Amino acid sequence: MQTVPSAGPKLARVPVRNPYSALPNWLYPALVAVTLTAFALYSAWVVFGNSGGRFGPYLSPFYSPEITLRLGGFLVPPALWVAWAPLAFRATCYYYRKAYFRSFFWHPRSCAVPEPRSHGSNYRGETGFWALNNLHRFALYAITVQMAFLWFDALAQFYYQGAFRVGLGSLLMIVNVVCLSGYTFGCHALRHLAGGRSDCFSCSRVRFRLWKGVTVLNVRHDRWAWVSLFTVLGTDLYIRLLVLGVLPHAPWA
Repeated sequence: MQTVPSAGPKLARVPVRNPYSALPNWLYPALVAVTLTAFALYSAWVVFGNSGGRFGPYLSPFYSPEITLRLGGFLVPPALWVAWAPLAFRATCYYYRKAYFRSFFWHPRSCAVPEPRSHGSNYRGETGFWALNNLHRFALYAITVQMAFLWFDALAQFYYQGAFRVGLGSLLMIVNVVCLSGYTFGCHALRHLAGGRSDCFSCSRVRFRLWKGVTVLNVRHDRWAWVSLFTVLGTDLYIRLLVLGVLPHAPWA
């Protein structure tokens, strides 16, 4: 909403419209809120409602690496050892911060739009609880380690029980790890590590080339973020349906 002067003593409030789209301003944040909520609920069910995510050579990204530990005869949910890393990485991601601040908390769609009156003067940026977002770089280190396991799983599943095998799950796992790599290695924090705090790129050609490579991915960081979210969901869902016997499985080779 935007306040505009009027002829009378009162100020009229008229909606601010997006000059680049005819769609209503509430549509995008509402879609983001619904999608992220649905993914969060599905993830919680996978982590706490299931004890495994392997079918033959296929391993769900929620369970990579596989860790099985029992405490007092109780099986700690295997995905619990893994899920915290991507959760921390996405929750502190620069793009996702913008997405959930503007959708769940209804902070402005852009700097030109003032805070809603209902928010008053409560918004203090990323201070207090939200200072945890400053841990994003450390989450990057953790997710980079997990990416190594994901690549190993995606390649190792081609060779199973002494033979080369290819199936739909093989393609899903490869597509998933490629999309996750595009998202992870286009991270703003990685871009800063590659080229930040440097006033002379020509002094280090390696850093400059690395910075340019990360920048290529970083330009479409938001798209990598969304695509990889759905590839993780699709890969796990396919493997879970195989585990439950809902889908038949027959490798192509």
